[in-house]
Amino acid sequence: MTTTPLERVHTNPATRARTRERIGLITEAARRAGSYAANAAHRPVFPSPDAVAALDAFRTGLPEHGREPHELLAELDAFGSPATTVVNDGRYFGFVTGGTEPAAQAAAILAGAWDQNAGGGSPVASVLDAVTCSWVVDALHLPPTAIAAFNGGATVANLTGIIAGRDALLARAGWSVAERGIQGAPALRVIVGEEVHASALKALRLAGFGEAQIERVPTDATGAIDADAFPADTDALTLVLLQAGNVNTGASDPFSAIIPGVRDRGGWVHVDGAFGLWAAASPALRHQVSGVELADSWATDAHKWLSVPYDSGIVIVRAREDLHRAMAGDAPYITFAADAPMNKGIQISQRARGIETWAALAALGRDGLAALIERTCSQARRMADALAAGGAEVLAPVQLNQVLVAFGDEESTLATIAALEADGTAWAGTTVWKGRRAMRVSVSDAATTADDVDAAVAAMLRCWAGLRG
Repeated sequence: MTTTPLERVHTNPATRARTRERIGLITEAARRAGSYAANAAHRPVFPSPDAVAALDAFRTGLPEHGREPHELLAELDAFGSPATTVVNDGRYFGFVTGGTEPAAQAAAILAGAWDQNAGGGSPVASVLDAVTCSWVVDALHLPPTAIAAFNGGATVANLTGIIAGRDALLARAGWSVAERGIQGAPALRVIVGEEVHASALKALRLAGFGEAQIERVPTDATGAIDADAFPADTDALTLVLLQAGNVNTGASDPFSAIIPGVRDRGGWVHVDGAFGLWAAASPALRHQVSGVELADSWATDAHKWLSVPYDSGIVIVRAREDLHRAMAGDAPYITFAADAPMNKGIQISQRARGIETWAALAALGRDGLAALIERTCSQARRMADALAAGGAEVLAPVQLNQVLVAFGDEESTLATIAALEADGTAWAGTTVWKGRRAMRVSVSDAATTADDVDAAVAAMLRCWAGLRG
């Protein structure tokens, strides 16, 4: 047989058998995934106690001998699939978690077979990462000169933006973190709102800022910073964290009233926009984040409102030199471009997250993305109106896609949430808002329909009524 230099002909029977086995496993996994999706509507949104208990099948010691892969896949499906929370079928309303856009899910399956390291060295991963990063900046109406990078989620994106801001402020003050570290560096002032998200606080701690260094600004009835209470004496050593999309209400801080003064005085503004930043992609809702484009850095998630598979965070920095200063690495065997993903984030080796977001944005287009954001916000208003009509108390005006509702006192609200979980029709979590326990409903799944909203409301009111007898 004549072969070209690029052809790899496997004559070894064992090699050919391994290839057939791999193809068979991938095909079977895709078949089982399709079956899972087809049957999702027939499962409770939250798994039953029996399904959770059956997970004990996995609690074994490390086997002495390997097992047959098809058998393992069948076991994962038999015990794992029933114990999942069904997030892709329109009635999951927890944790601002979107479902999975079909094109993104399909791309994830193919990308899993590719198994590319986006840190560098993969042409397809590099190209799709670069294209998708530019699309994200464009879709969010951020400065066209800004540079974006994928990472593991909003916590990592916040950390990356905060480190970029920290190092930029210190560099302007004549201090190089790369050369001298942060011990002994000029002290930075950190300002956040009272409603700052836990992920941003965790990122601040990881970046070296303790609680004693953090100043909190009062917020209004929606959870947005009170602009009149914001300090007017910030300076060139001030790091400000603002928020696009309060996790309870969806409200955003008054960017136009705060950011210009901070930046004019030399400070750095980072925006935690895990889900709320996507409001900028909607012509009808963009006013809610007006002025957000004036910041120095931003963090968001593709695995929330954009509905790509976990995990997929995105950091965006206005000036590429500020991101490179903080994140670029070097080694004699690495010859990747300056804008390679490894030089824009904390990780060197990393999965090619941009592939799934490319598929989602390509499938939706600019108009489809806007329609997704607007439709889910409309559904949130529909849910709030129906719950209020049913006698429940909506605790804050609906700003975007978040609904805060109480069913009487704290005990009754918690019992209603537990009853809804057991009912299985829908799922929503709990939170505390202004000292009150509440149900928090996040409408983030592209699969959610008006019928799903109505069914969820009916289940919530039915569970509440059942408690009252």
